[in-house]
Parts: sequence; structure tokens; C-alpha cells
Amino acid sequence: MVSIMDEALELEVGHKVLEVGAGSGWHASTIAEIVAPIDKPKEEWGHVYTVEIVPELAEFSRKNVEKTGYGNRVTIICGDGSEGYPMKAPYDRVLVTAASPDIPKPLVEQLKAGGVLVIPVGGIYLYQSLLRVRKVNRKLVHENLGGVAFVPLTGKHGYKL
Repeated sequence: MVSIMDEALELEVGHKVLEVGAGSGWHASTIAEIVAPIDKPKEEWGHVYTVEIVPELAEFSRKNVEKTGYGNRVTIICGDGSEGYPMKAPYDRVLVTAASPDIPKPLVEQLKAGGVLVIPVGGIYLYQSLLRVRKVNRKLVHENLGGVAFVPLTGKHGYKL
């Protein structure tokens, strides 16, 4: 699923990426390998900002990212990812790694024109669709990439558990 989502994002060197749901930090690190490869000059590097709502997971992710050498390419933020991370917006790409009842407005607002958002949308524990959303001018173009099953997105724009 990580590979499918990374491919759906259409990542390129230099992209600034927002990930919602840091988990272990592994997915953010795979993105960093693409947007900030160590064989390129640092001035060409992009960066991954990942927001995790569970404090213990945010700390776990931070330790893993540092231990594996991605700390200069991945920033972990403990907070409500459903609200994005406006301090570093706009983003070339946004990835959500938890199922949302719909597409959170703040994430769309923080996406650059021409940007891509990948998000599972649907039922809280049942069938969800992995959507690729392109921001074309002021319109959103949706593409359904197929059925998936993710844990629910929590926070202001997620599920109320």
C-alpha cells in the first residue's frame, strides 16, 4: 500500500510533502527517499512534514526517523493532521494515511495549484476508496484508485470517536 500511495502521489525531487498520520515514520521516510535523495545536492531537496495526533506515536516516529538518518529530510509534528500544517503550506503533495469521512477542507486549502492529494475516504471501519485528487486551478478532479481499508482519521475534520 505504501508503494501504491507513493506512486499515486507522483512524487518528484524537490517536492514539499505533507503527510497526515506519521505512524512509525516509515512511510514518510520512503517519500523522503524520492523528494530528497542523498545523491542530489541539498539545495534541490524537498521535505516531508508529517503530523501525528497520538503523542506516543509522534515520539516513536521521531526516534525512528532520527535513528535511520532521515531527520534532516522529515519533520514530525504532534498535532491534529486533519487541520494540516499551515506553517509550511502550500504543499506540492498531501498524503493522508487514515480514512476520512470526506476530504478535509484545510488540506485542500494547503495544497498548491497543480498539486496532488491522496486520501482514503469512506466508512469508518468498512469499505473506503483511495482517492487521488488534483487541484486544477480552483477545481478538484477526483480519481478513484480502488477499495482500501484504513484506520479512521480523528481530529476536527475526521471521525468523532
